[in-house]
Amino acid sequence: MMTIDKFNFAGKKAIVRVDFNVPLNEEGKITDDTRIRGALPTLKKILADGGALIIMSHMGKPKGKVNAKYSLSQIVDAVAAALGTPVQFAPDCAKAQEAAAALKPGEVLLLENLRFYPEEEGKPVGIEKEDPAYEDAKKAMKASQKEFAKTLASYADCYVMDAFGTAHRKHASTAVIADYFDADHKMLGYLMEKEVQAVDNVLKDIKRPFTAIMGGSKVSTKIGIIENLMDKVDNLILCGGMAFTFAKAQGGKIGNSLVEDDKLQLALDIIAKAKAKGVNLVLGCDCVAADKFANDANTQVCDDKNIPDGWMGLDAGPKTREEFKAAIKGAKTILWNGPAGVFEFDNFAGGSKAIAEAIAEATKEGAFSLIGGGDSVACINKFGMADQVSYISTGGGALLEAIEGKILPGIAAIRGDK
Repeated sequence: MMTIDKFNFAGKKAIVRVDFNVPLNEEGKITDDTRIRGALPTLKKILADGGALIIMSHMGKPKGKVNAKYSLSQIVDAVAAALGTPVQFAPDCAKAQEAAAALKPGEVLLLENLRFYPEEEGKPVGIEKEDPAYEDAKKAMKASQKEFAKTLASYADCYVMDAFGTAHRKHASTAVIADYFDADHKMLGYLMEKEVQAVDNVLKDIKRPFTAIMGGSKVSTKIGIIENLMDKVDNLILCGGMAFTFAKAQGGKIGNSLVEDDKLQLALDIIAKAKAKGVNLVLGCDCVAADKFANDANTQVCDDKNIPDGWMGLDAGPKTREEFKAAIKGAKTILWNGPAGVFEFDNFAGGSKAIAEAIAEATKEGAFSLIGGGDSVACINKFGMADQVSYISTGGGALLEAIEGKILPGIAAIRGDK
């Protein structure tokens, strides 16, 4: 497989898929430029070699229609400032042939939002799945998706995939486009290489003990990951809202806490599976309960299987935090996805902070720690501890699917995996 370090971009035009789906405020100003900064090493390497650079990305979910709210024209100045060089803009990503052809070495062209074309995602628009004509519409869309990808590919001599956040989608710009370049002219960017390496560290090159922390509101969204991790981890912490489904499944009273009543048997199955595999499953024993879903709610610490009526668990309790710390202490591989409580409310951020501090401590002692998924990343940033963990993943869904053991189309298209 070609790598970005081996490739010389001198005199070449490179089209790079980045993830510049950055958050904007009401005035169209970027509120967090992490994704732009993440792509800089790849983009700067191409320019430093003497290559010309064509950048493509999506923004938001315009559903295949032009929508000024999601126009990448809003970020041209920010990208130019980050790169330290002027950036030209192509107002139609599928009609940028002339602008691309005129690019000279060292010049940069940013294409308009790829998702203004339904061909990018490759889903038929304006027709329901139940419609008898849907299958024909889908086939037609797949054919035009290939043409759209071919158009994008025609702008450049080589293709670089550096958008991990969309690597789990088989879109025109993340996977289909790779078919139009030979193996020596397509590669992963630096950000993608780091992401792939981080996942490999956690799943293939495991240093033990391995502790995984899965949080968030629903066990149903994490079941594939929990099952894949069951064969790999020594300690598995399940926390956040999903913990109350486990508490209720074991006969607990959980008041008004979040619960998935149709997943009670699944929770019992997970407990049994952990026991059978010798995994130390940490579910906690107490919680900080509130009388309403608000930062200024009245609170009490109670047993997580005996929450009074009208109260809801919003954070891990003090004893549970100690159990979390014990399972993280001494770990050599750590994966964290999902908070332990409603961390957005300062009064219910204690459980998540205890996890973050324990991970930072273990990392200092030599553990490899991978933090991924939007909420966990927001957590670690809120506590100002991003520089105290080994790696923070930029991809939520992509990271979770990789951990689940799925092949990501955006990586497979470069590596030639099937």
